[in-house]
Amino acid sequence: MTSKGEYHDNFAEASAARAFARASQTRLFDRAEYLAPLRAAAFADRALKLLRVAEGGAELWLPLVEESPGDLKALSNWYSFRWSPVFTGAPGAIERDLLMRTAARALGKQARAVTLSPLAEDDAQDLRVALAAEGWHVTVEQCDENHILRLKGRGFEEYWAARPGRLRSTVKRKSKSGAVEIRILDHYDEAAWNDYRTVYARSWKPEEGSPDFLKGLAQSEGAGGSLRLGLAYIDGQCVAAQFWTSEHGEALIHKLAYDERYAKASAGTLLTHALFRHVIEQDGVDLVDYGTGSDAYKHDWMEEIRPRFRLIARRPGHPANWPGLARAKLAQLVRRRSSV
Repeated sequence: MTSKGEYHDNFAEASAARAFARASQTRLFDRAEYLAPLRAAAFADRALKLLRVAEGGAELWLPLVEESPGDLKALSNWYSFRWSPVFTGAPGAIERDLLMRTAARALGKQARAVTLSPLAEDDAQDLRVALAAEGWHVTVEQCDENHILRLKGRGFEEYWAARPGRLRSTVKRKSKSGAVEIRILDHYDEAAWNDYRTVYARSWKPEEGSPDFLKGLAQSEGAGGSLRLGLAYIDGQCVAAQFWTSEHGEALIHKLAYDERYAKASAGTLLTHALFRHVIEQDGVDLVDYGTGSDAYKHDWMEEIRPRFRLIARRPGHPANWPGLARAKLAQLVRRRSSV
């Protein structure tokens, strides 16, 4: 049976609950446990639009919010490493393309503009093709970058031997004193989370955008067994903290901070070293994902950079889109001239 598209307005509805369940989705950012609290924390004043299309036993869902009437946006923000179309039923390549086309057609019946980010390169390309085929004007541009490490069968010691000498020397020197005690928790603990919050408040990081959302995420991932909360202590005082998750062969680094009063102890570096060792040796991950952003320190630990993209699709015949289409056309002309 083919569904031409229907919108749902909550994750608790039966079909949405099944599609976005932990049992159905291996990636954190595709689950209701992540998306529903994110919507409540960051988009509570905007209507939730869960577009569902189906073909045979396969489904495609697009988790969206309505910025303004007819203007839809991906349900994502700075906590999201990526936003993706969410599939169920293991569709093959032909089915996926058909589902994408059907979704693009369904979007055109309710939306005049759609903005999707951050997209992986393959998702951006697939969505561009599907939307353009259904009459949308589509622009895609890089909006961020994503630092990752692929282990490719290496153990921790082989990985560590390839790190910069300066980094390896720091870990060796600072470890000798034994002043820094490391704890790694795979479950949620209120006292440990309070230590994390205290360190974050004393760090160079800006004020946390949605602390309740992050706490809820730590609780749900702790219950699911994927939380890796790393804490470093000196004389009983927590001086560095990191929030990771690890499952299905991938570790994600969500947050890190250290108390700047203890910077000379390099507790943050020792904690990162311990967490990398843990997820590689204990969890057996194949990939470590440091999220988005161009922070210089990521280069010491990671080996690849993947682009992340923003896709904007507009209905050419809608008058409200004409200023945006004109700007997009002008930007395209400028890029062409600058490349000559």
